[in-house]
Amino acid sequence: MSRAKAQTKQSSYISRDSSRSYFLAVFVSMLLVFVICSLTETLPSFQNMISTTGADTCNGEPPAVNRTHDPKEATFYDEPELTYTLGKTIEDWDKKRKSWLHLHPSFAAGADTRILIVTGSQPSPCKNPIGDHLLLRCFKNKADYSRIHGYDIFYNTACLDPKLCNVWAKVALIRAAMVAHPEAEWIWWMDSDAVFTDMYFKVPLQRYKQHNLVVPGWPDMVYEKKSWVSLNTGSFFTRNCQWSLDFLDVWARMSPRSPDYKFWSETLMSTLSDKMFPGADEQSSLVYLLLTEKKKWGDKIYLENQYDLSAYWVGVVGKLIKFTRTEADAGKNLPLLRRRRAEVVSESVGEVREKYLENNTAGEGKRPFITHFTGCQPCSGNHDPSYVGNTCWDAMERTLNYADNQVLRNLGFVHRDISHGSYVSPLAFDFPSEVLQRKKSGEEYNR
Repeated sequence: MSRAKAQTKQSSYISRDSSRSYFLAVFVSMLLVFVICSLTETLPSFQNMISTTGADTCNGEPPAVNRTHDPKEATFYDEPELTYTLGKTIEDWDKKRKSWLHLHPSFAAGADTRILIVTGSQPSPCKNPIGDHLLLRCFKNKADYSRIHGYDIFYNTACLDPKLCNVWAKVALIRAAMVAHPEAEWIWWMDSDAVFTDMYFKVPLQRYKQHNLVVPGWPDMVYEKKSWVSLNTGSFFTRNCQWSLDFLDVWARMSPRSPDYKFWSETLMSTLSDKMFPGADEQSSLVYLLLTEKKKWGDKIYLENQYDLSAYWVGVVGKLIKFTRTEADAGKNLPLLRRRRAEVVSESVGEVREKYLENNTAGEGKRPFITHFTGCQPCSGNHDPSYVGNTCWDAMERTLNYADNQVLRNLGFVHRDISHGSYVSPLAFDFPSEVLQRKKSGEEYNR
Protein backbone atom coordinates (compact mmCIF):
# COMPACT_ATOMS: atom_id res chain seq x y z
CA MET A 1 0.00 0.00 0.00
CA SER A 2 2.78 2.39 0.99
CA ARG A 3 4.64 1.31 -2.14
CA ALA A 4 1.68 2.25 -4.31
CA LYS A 5 1.45 5.63 -2.57
CA ALA A 6 5.15 6.22 -3.14
CA GLN A 7 4.81 5.39 -6.82
CA THR A 8 1.82 7.71 -7.11
CA LYS A 9 3.68 10.49 -5.33
CA GLN A 10 6.75 10.01 -7.52
CA SER A 11 4.56 10.01 -10.65
CA SER A 12 2.95 13.23 -9.43
CA TYR A 13 6.32 14.90 -9.05
CA ILE A 14 7.34 13.74 -12.55
CA SER A 15 4.08 15.11 -13.99
CA ARG A 16 4.65 18.48 -12.30
CA ASP A 17 8.22 18.68 -13.57
CA SER A 18 7.06 17.88 -17.11
CA SER A 19 4.35 20.51 -16.90
CA ARG A 20 6.82 23.13 -15.71
CA SER A 21 9.20 22.26 -18.54
CA TYR A 22 6.36 22.40 -21.07
CA PHE A 23 5.07 25.80 -19.95
CA LEU A 24 8.63 27.15 -19.77
CA ALA A 25 9.25 26.01 -23.34
CA VAL A 26 5.99 27.60 -24.50
CA PHE A 27 6.87 30.87 -22.73
CA VAL A 28 10.35 31.00 -24.27
CA SER A 29 8.94 30.23 -27.74
CA MET A 30 6.35 32.97 -27.44
CA LEU A 31 8.98 35.41 -26.23
CA LEU A 32 11.16 34.64 -29.23
CA VAL A 33 8.24 35.19 -31.60
CA PHE A 34 7.48 38.56 -29.99
CA VAL A 35 11.12 39.65 -30.27
CA ILE A 36 11.46 38.58 -33.92
CA CYS A 37 8.17 40.14 -34.95
CA SER A 38 8.91 43.39 -33.16
CA LEU A 39 11.99 43.78 -35.32
CA THR A 40 9.77 43.71 -38.42
CA GLU A 41 7.06 45.89 -36.85
CA THR A 42 4.45 43.13 -37.15
CA LEU A 43 3.97 42.47 -33.44
CA PRO A 44 1.01 40.14 -32.97
CA SER A 45 -1.33 40.36 -30.02
CA PHE A 46 -1.21 37.63 -27.36
CA GLN A 47 -4.85 36.85 -28.03
CA ASN A 48 -4.20 36.27 -31.72
CA MET A 49 -1.24 34.03 -30.94
CA ILE A 50 -3.18 31.71 -28.69
CA SER A 51 -6.37 31.70 -30.76
CA THR A 52 -5.01 31.25 -34.30
CA THR A 53 -4.43 27.55 -34.78
CA GLY A 54 -1.63 26.75 -37.19
CA ALA A 55 -1.02 30.41 -38.09
CA ASP A 56 2.54 31.64 -38.37
CA THR A 57 2.54 35.42 -37.92
CA CYS A 58 6.14 35.77 -39.07
CA ASN A 59 6.24 33.49 -42.08
CA GLY A 60 6.84 36.25 -44.61
CA GLU A 61 3.19 36.68 -45.59
CA PRO A 62 2.11 40.30 -46.18
CA PRO A 63 0.68 41.62 -42.91
CA ALA A 64 -2.67 43.33 -42.73
CA VAL A 65 -2.41 47.10 -43.00
CA ASN A 66 -1.90 48.76 -39.65
CA ARG A 67 -3.97 51.96 -39.55
CA THR A 68 -2.86 52.84 -36.01
CA HIS A 69 0.89 52.83 -36.68
CA ASP A 70 2.26 56.29 -37.47
CA PRO A 71 5.87 56.75 -36.26
CA LYS A 72 7.23 60.02 -34.94
CA GLU A 73 9.82 60.37 -37.69
CA ALA A 74 9.24 63.42 -39.88
CA THR A 75 7.62 62.96 -43.29
CA PHE A 76 6.59 65.31 -46.08
CA TYR A 77 3.45 66.05 -44.07
CA ASP A 78 5.65 68.01 -41.64
CA GLU A 79 6.85 70.39 -44.35
CA PRO A 80 5.13 73.79 -43.97
CA GLU A 81 5.27 74.42 -47.72
CA LEU A 82 3.34 71.24 -48.56
CA THR A 83 0.06 71.97 -50.30
CA TYR A 84 -2.81 69.88 -51.61
CA THR A 85 -3.78 72.41 -54.27
CA LEU A 86 -2.94 72.73 -57.94
CA GLY A 87 -0.22 75.12 -59.05
CA LYS A 88 2.05 74.56 -56.04
CA THR A 89 4.88 72.26 -57.07
CA ILE A 90 5.88 69.34 -54.88
CA GLU A 91 9.46 68.31 -55.52
CA ASP A 92 10.89 64.79 -55.14
CA TRP A 93 7.40 63.32 -54.67
CA ASP A 94 8.49 59.81 -55.65
CA LYS A 95 11.25 59.87 -53.03
CA LYS A 96 8.96 61.32 -50.37
CA ARG A 97 6.26 58.78 -51.05
CA LYS A 98 8.78 55.93 -50.93
CA SER A 99 10.07 57.22 -47.59
CA TRP A 100 6.53 57.33 -46.19
CA LEU A 101 5.93 53.74 -47.25
CA HIS A 102 9.21 52.71 -45.61
CA LEU A 103 7.95 54.17 -42.33
CA HIS A 104 4.61 52.41 -42.80
CA PRO A 105 5.68 48.90 -43.88
CA SER A 106 2.22 47.35 -43.63
CA PHE A 107 1.09 49.65 -46.45
CA ALA A 108 4.24 49.00 -48.48
CA ALA A 109 3.19 45.39 -49.06
CA GLY A 110 1.03 45.38 -52.17
CA ALA A 111 1.40 49.13 -52.72
CA ASP A 112 2.18 48.72 -56.43
CA THR A 113 -1.36 47.50 -57.14
CA ARG A 114 -3.33 49.48 -54.57
CA ILE A 115 -6.14 51.54 -56.06
CA LEU A 116 -8.17 54.40 -54.62
CA ILE A 117 -11.41 55.10 -56.49
CA VAL A 118 -12.36 58.76 -56.35
CA THR A 119 -15.75 60.13 -57.35
CA GLY A 120 -18.20 62.81 -56.26
CA SER A 121 -21.02 65.18 -57.03
CA GLN A 122 -22.09 68.78 -56.40
CA PRO A 123 -22.49 70.00 -52.78
CA SER A 124 -26.14 71.04 -53.17
CA PRO A 125 -29.29 68.90 -53.60
CA CYS A 126 -30.25 67.85 -57.11
CA LYS A 127 -32.88 69.78 -59.05
CA ASN A 128 -34.07 66.61 -60.74
CA PRO A 129 -36.64 65.02 -58.36
CA ILE A 130 -35.00 61.59 -58.72
CA GLY A 131 -31.47 62.92 -59.16
CA ASP A 132 -30.28 62.30 -55.60
CA HIS A 133 -31.72 58.77 -55.72
CA LEU A 134 -29.88 58.01 -58.96
CA LEU A 135 -26.60 59.42 -57.63
CA LEU A 136 -26.99 57.35 -54.46
CA ARG A 137 -27.50 54.21 -56.50
CA CYS A 138 -24.52 55.07 -58.71
CA PHE A 139 -22.40 55.47 -55.59
CA LYS A 140 -23.65 52.15 -54.20
CA ASN A 141 -22.58 50.56 -57.47
CA LYS A 142 -19.04 51.91 -57.06
CA ALA A 143 -18.95 50.95 -53.37
CA ASP A 144 -19.99 47.39 -54.27
CA TYR A 145 -17.26 47.09 -56.88
CA SER A 146 -14.67 48.52 -54.48
CA ARG A 147 -15.66 46.09 -51.72
CA ILE A 148 -15.54 43.06 -54.02
CA HIS A 149 -12.03 43.93 -55.21
CA GLY A 150 -10.63 45.31 -51.96
CA TYR A 151 -10.27 48.91 -53.15
CA ASP A 152 -10.74 52.02 -51.06
CA ILE A 153 -13.21 54.64 -52.29
CA PHE A 154 -13.63 58.35 -51.60
CA TYR A 155 -16.78 60.30 -52.43
CA ASN A 156 -16.42 64.07 -52.49
CA THR A 157 -19.11 66.75 -52.44
CA ALA A 158 -16.88 69.75 -51.68
CA CYS A 159 -15.56 72.18 -54.26
CA LEU A 160 -11.82 72.18 -53.54
CA ASP A 161 -11.08 75.09 -55.87
CA PRO A 162 -13.64 77.90 -56.26
CA LYS A 163 -12.71 78.28 -59.92
CA LEU A 164 -13.04 74.58 -60.64
CA CYS A 165 -16.58 73.77 -59.55
CA ASN A 166 -17.47 72.26 -62.91
CA VAL A 167 -16.08 69.42 -65.02
CA TRP A 168 -12.60 70.48 -63.91
CA ALA A 169 -13.35 69.66 -60.26
CA LYS A 170 -11.98 66.14 -60.79
CA VAL A 171 -8.47 67.46 -61.52
CA ALA A 172 -8.28 69.37 -58.22
CA LEU A 173 -9.62 66.36 -56.33
CA ILE A 174 -7.15 63.94 -57.90
CA ARG A 175 -4.27 66.26 -56.94
CA ALA A 176 -5.42 66.38 -53.31
CA ALA A 177 -6.07 62.63 -53.20
CA MET A 178 -2.55 61.84 -54.38
CA VAL A 179 -1.05 63.76 -51.47
CA ALA A 180 -3.57 62.45 -48.93
CA HIS A 181 -3.10 58.82 -50.01
CA PRO A 182 0.58 57.98 -50.52
CA GLU A 183 -0.34 54.34 -49.87
CA ALA A 184 -2.24 54.19 -53.20
CA GLU A 185 -0.36 53.58 -56.44
CA TRP A 186 -3.30 54.50 -58.64
CA ILE A 187 -5.99 57.16 -58.26
CA TRP A 188 -9.01 56.12 -60.31
CA TRP A 189 -11.47 58.89 -61.16
CA MET A 190 -15.07 58.00 -62.07
CA ASP A 191 -17.81 60.46 -62.96
CA SER A 192 -20.91 60.21 -60.79
CA ASP A 193 -22.93 58.92 -63.77
CA ALA A 194 -20.47 56.16 -64.69
CA VAL A 195 -21.63 52.68 -63.69
CA PHE A 196 -19.69 49.45 -63.26
CA THR A 197 -21.53 47.01 -65.51
CA ASP A 198 -19.17 44.05 -65.09
CA MET A 199 -18.63 43.77 -61.35
CA TYR A 200 -15.93 41.12 -61.67
CA PHE A 201 -13.69 42.48 -64.39
CA LYS A 202 -10.37 43.67 -63.02
CA VAL A 203 -8.19 46.24 -64.76
CA PRO A 204 -4.96 44.70 -66.14
CA LEU A 205 -2.48 46.87 -64.25
CA GLN A 206 0.47 44.87 -65.60
CA ARG A 207 -0.32 46.31 -69.01
CA TYR A 208 0.43 49.81 -67.74
CA LYS A 209 3.82 49.23 -66.14
CA GLN A 210 5.41 51.85 -68.39
CA HIS A 211 2.53 54.34 -68.23
CA ASN A 212 1.24 56.88 -65.72
CA LEU A 213 -2.14 57.86 -67.12
CA VAL A 214 -4.72 55.43 -68.52
CA VAL A 215 -7.71 56.89 -70.33
CA PRO A 216 -10.19 55.29 -72.75
CA GLY A 217 -9.41 56.51 -76.25
CA TRP A 218 -8.41 55.82 -79.84
CA PRO A 219 -5.06 57.07 -81.23
CA ASP A 220 -6.33 57.56 -84.79
CA MET A 221 -9.18 59.76 -83.58
CA VAL A 222 -6.76 61.82 -81.47
CA TYR A 223 -3.90 62.32 -83.90
CA GLU A 224 -5.62 62.08 -87.28
CA LYS A 225 -9.20 63.25 -86.79
CA LYS A 226 -8.39 65.59 -83.89
CA SER A 227 -11.73 64.79 -82.34
CA TRP A 228 -12.72 66.06 -78.91
CA VAL A 229 -14.49 62.72 -78.31
CA SER A 230 -11.41 60.71 -79.24
CA LEU A 231 -11.02 59.95 -75.55
CA ASN A 232 -13.24 60.13 -72.48
CA THR A 233 -12.37 61.55 -69.08
CA GLY A 234 -15.42 60.10 -67.35
CA SER A 235 -13.33 57.16 -66.12
CA PHE A 236 -9.54 57.13 -66.03
CA PHE A 237 -6.73 56.41 -63.60
CA THR A 238 -3.39 58.04 -62.95
CA ARG A 239 -0.33 56.78 -61.15
CA ASN A 240 0.58 58.44 -57.87
CA CYS A 241 3.96 59.81 -58.95
CA GLN A 242 5.90 63.00 -59.75
CA TRP A 243 5.02 62.77 -63.45
CA SER A 244 1.31 62.88 -62.63
CA LEU A 245 1.64 65.83 -60.26
CA ASP A 246 3.47 67.78 -62.96
CA PHE A 247 0.98 66.78 -65.63
CA LEU A 248 -2.03 67.82 -63.52
CA ASP A 249 -0.53 71.29 -63.11
CA VAL A 250 0.01 71.63 -66.87
CA TRP A 251 -3.46 70.29 -67.60
CA ALA A 252 -5.07 72.75 -65.17
CA ARG A 253 -3.40 75.72 -66.87
CA MET A 254 -6.11 75.47 -69.50
CA SER A 255 -8.90 75.55 -66.91
CA PRO A 256 -11.00 78.49 -65.61
CA ARG A 257 -8.35 79.13 -62.95
CA SER A 258 -6.02 80.32 -65.72
CA PRO A 259 -5.96 83.99 -66.78
CA ASP A 260 -5.70 82.67 -70.35
CA TYR A 261 -8.91 80.66 -70.17
CA LYS A 262 -10.57 82.64 -72.98
CA PHE A 263 -7.56 82.04 -75.21
CA TRP A 264 -7.68 78.31 -74.55
CA SER A 265 -11.40 78.21 -75.24
CA GLU A 266 -10.89 79.78 -78.66
CA THR A 267 -7.85 77.61 -79.38
CA LEU A 268 -9.69 74.38 -78.65
CA MET A 269 -12.64 75.41 -80.82
CA SER A 270 -10.35 76.10 -83.75
CA THR A 271 -8.10 73.05 -83.26
CA LEU A 272 -10.52 70.22 -82.60
CA SER A 273 -12.52 69.23 -85.64
CA ASP A 274 -15.86 68.41 -84.04
CA LYS A 275 -16.01 70.51 -80.89
CA MET A 276 -19.43 72.16 -80.89
CA PHE A 277 -19.57 73.80 -77.47
CA PRO A 278 -17.46 76.80 -76.39
CA GLY A 279 -15.24 76.66 -73.35
CA ALA A 280 -12.10 74.79 -72.44
CA ASP A 281 -13.34 71.59 -70.80
CA GLU A 282 -11.00 69.04 -69.30
CA GLN A 283 -11.57 66.42 -72.02
CA SER A 284 -10.82 68.74 -74.94
CA SER A 285 -7.80 70.08 -73.10
CA LEU A 286 -6.38 66.59 -72.67
CA VAL A 287 -6.80 65.89 -76.38
CA TYR A 288 -5.03 69.16 -77.17
CA LEU A 289 -2.08 68.29 -74.91
CA LEU A 290 -1.68 64.97 -76.69
CA LEU A 291 -1.76 66.71 -80.06
CA THR A 292 0.68 69.48 -79.23
CA GLU A 293 2.96 67.94 -76.59
CA LYS A 294 3.01 64.27 -77.52
CA LYS A 295 6.77 63.96 -77.16
CA LYS A 296 6.66 65.31 -73.63
CA TRP A 297 3.60 63.48 -72.30
CA GLY A 298 2.33 61.00 -74.87
CA ASP A 299 4.68 58.11 -74.12
CA LYS A 300 3.33 57.85 -70.58
CA ILE A 301 -0.35 58.08 -71.53
CA TYR A 302 -2.09 54.84 -72.46
CA LEU A 303 -5.17 55.12 -74.66
CA GLU A 304 -7.17 52.05 -73.65
CA ASN A 305 -9.62 50.56 -76.15
CA GLN A 306 -9.24 46.82 -75.62
CA TYR A 307 -12.05 46.85 -73.05
CA ASP A 308 -14.82 49.32 -72.25
CA LEU A 309 -13.50 51.68 -69.62
CA SER A 310 -16.31 54.10 -70.54
CA ALA A 311 -18.92 52.61 -72.86
CA TYR A 312 -21.60 54.92 -74.30
CA TRP A 313 -24.85 53.93 -72.61
CA VAL A 314 -27.04 54.15 -75.72
CA GLY A 315 -25.24 51.15 -77.21
CA VAL A 316 -25.41 49.13 -73.99
CA VAL A 317 -28.90 49.27 -72.50
CA GLY A 318 -30.60 47.46 -75.37
CA LYS A 319 -28.20 44.52 -74.97
CA LEU A 320 -28.73 43.88 -71.26
CA ILE A 321 -31.08 40.95 -71.90
CA LYS A 322 -28.53 39.43 -74.27
CA PHE A 323 -25.78 39.86 -71.68
CA THR A 324 -27.97 38.10 -69.13
CA ARG A 325 -28.55 35.15 -71.45
CA THR A 326 -24.84 34.91 -72.24
CA GLU A 327 -24.03 34.85 -68.53
CA ALA A 328 -26.67 32.16 -67.95
CA ASP A 329 -25.14 30.03 -70.70
CA ALA A 330 -21.72 30.42 -69.10
CA GLY A 331 -23.14 29.28 -65.77
CA LYS A 332 -24.84 26.33 -67.40
CA ASN A 333 -21.62 25.13 -69.02
CA LEU A 334 -19.27 25.93 -66.15
CA PRO A 335 -20.48 24.65 -62.75
CA LEU A 336 -17.68 26.66 -61.14
CA LEU A 337 -19.48 29.89 -62.07
CA ARG A 338 -22.78 28.91 -60.50
CA ARG A 339 -21.28 27.48 -57.34
CA ARG A 340 -22.17 29.43 -54.22
CA ARG A 341 -19.28 31.18 -52.50
CA ALA A 342 -18.57 33.96 -50.02
CA GLU A 343 -18.50 37.42 -51.58
CA VAL A 344 -15.01 38.03 -50.23
CA VAL A 345 -13.65 35.36 -52.60
CA SER A 346 -16.07 35.92 -55.49
CA GLU A 347 -13.30 37.65 -57.44
CA SER A 348 -11.67 34.24 -57.83
CA VAL A 349 -13.87 33.23 -60.80
CA GLY A 350 -13.42 36.45 -62.77
CA GLU A 351 -10.66 35.16 -65.02
CA VAL A 352 -12.50 31.90 -65.68
CA ARG A 353 -15.60 33.77 -66.79
CA GLU A 354 -13.59 36.19 -68.98
CA LYS A 355 -11.81 33.34 -70.73
CA TYR A 356 -15.10 31.55 -71.39
CA LEU A 357 -16.69 34.66 -72.89
CA GLU A 358 -13.67 35.34 -75.09
CA ASN A 359 -13.89 31.82 -76.51
CA ASN A 360 -17.65 31.58 -76.86
CA THR A 361 -18.90 35.01 -77.91
CA ALA A 362 -18.18 37.25 -80.85
CA GLY A 363 -17.93 40.26 -78.57
CA GLU A 364 -21.59 41.28 -78.81
CA GLY A 365 -22.56 39.05 -75.92
CA LYS A 366 -19.90 40.36 -73.58
CA ARG A 367 -20.99 43.07 -71.20
CA PRO A 368 -18.92 46.28 -71.04
CA PHE A 369 -16.82 46.96 -67.99
CA ILE A 370 -18.19 50.46 -67.35
CA THR A 371 -21.23 52.19 -68.81
CA HIS A 372 -21.15 55.99 -68.91
CA PHE A 373 -24.40 57.93 -69.09
CA THR A 374 -22.94 60.77 -71.09
CA GLY A 375 -25.38 63.59 -71.73
CA CYS A 376 -27.96 62.43 -69.19
CA GLN A 377 -27.15 64.89 -66.37
CA PRO A 378 -29.11 62.96 -63.71
CA CYS A 379 -28.72 65.64 -61.04
CA SER A 380 -29.80 68.71 -62.95
CA GLY A 381 -32.16 66.79 -65.20
CA ASN A 382 -31.01 68.85 -68.20
CA HIS A 383 -30.27 65.89 -70.41
CA ASP A 384 -29.48 66.04 -74.11
CA PRO A 385 -32.69 66.97 -75.98
CA SER A 386 -32.28 63.93 -78.22
CA TYR A 387 -33.01 61.69 -75.24
CA VAL A 388 -36.79 61.79 -75.12
CA GLY A 389 -38.75 61.82 -71.86
CA ASN A 390 -37.44 59.50 -69.15
CA THR A 391 -35.17 57.58 -71.50
CA CYS A 392 -32.06 58.40 -69.43
CA TRP A 393 -33.58 57.59 -66.04
CA ASP A 394 -35.14 54.32 -67.23
CA ALA A 395 -31.83 53.29 -68.82
CA MET A 396 -29.91 54.07 -65.63
CA GLU A 397 -32.41 52.08 -63.56
CA ARG A 398 -32.10 49.03 -65.81
CA THR A 399 -28.30 49.18 -65.93
CA LEU A 400 -27.95 49.64 -62.18
CA ASN A 401 -30.28 46.70 -61.50
CA TYR A 402 -28.41 44.57 -64.01
CA ALA A 403 -25.13 45.31 -62.21
CA ASP A 404 -26.81 44.87 -58.83
CA ASN A 405 -27.85 41.33 -59.79
CA GLN A 406 -24.18 40.36 -59.86
CA VAL A 407 -23.88 41.58 -56.27
CA LEU A 408 -27.20 40.21 -55.01
CA ARG A 409 -26.30 36.77 -56.29
CA ASN A 410 -23.77 36.52 -53.46
CA LEU A 411 -26.63 37.14 -51.03
CA GLY A 412 -28.88 34.60 -52.72
CA PHE A 413 -31.27 37.02 -54.46
CA VAL A 414 -31.95 38.48 -57.90
CA HIS A 415 -33.98 41.21 -59.61
CA ARG A 416 -36.29 39.15 -61.81
CA ASP A 417 -37.20 42.28 -63.74
CA ILE A 418 -34.37 44.79 -64.09
CA SER A 419 -36.87 47.52 -64.93
CA HIS A 420 -38.03 47.54 -61.31
CA GLY A 421 -35.35 47.60 -58.64
CA SER A 422 -37.64 47.26 -55.63
CA TYR A 423 -38.51 43.60 -56.13
CA VAL A 424 -36.13 40.70 -55.66
CA SER A 425 -36.58 36.94 -55.43
CA PRO A 426 -34.48 34.23 -53.79
CA LEU A 427 -32.26 32.15 -56.06
CA ALA A 428 -32.54 28.42 -56.41
CA PHE A 429 -29.59 26.31 -55.33
CA ASP A 430 -28.25 25.55 -58.80
CA PHE A 431 -28.80 28.97 -60.36
CA PRO A 432 -28.65 29.69 -63.32
CA SER A 433 -29.89 26.20 -64.26
CA GLU A 434 -33.14 27.25 -62.61
CA VAL A 435 -33.30 30.31 -64.91
CA LEU A 436 -32.88 28.18 -68.01
CA GLN A 437 -35.72 25.93 -66.89
CA ARG A 438 -37.94 29.00 -66.49
CA LYS A 439 -37.09 30.10 -70.03
CA LYS A 440 -38.06 26.70 -71.39
CA SER A 441 -41.38 26.93 -69.58
CA GLY A 442 -42.01 30.39 -71.06
CA GLU A 443 -41.52 32.45 -67.90
CA GLU A 444 -39.89 35.79 -68.58
CA TYR A 445 -36.65 36.77 -66.89
CA ASN A 446 -35.06 40.21 -66.88
CA ARG A 447 -37.63 41.80 -69.16
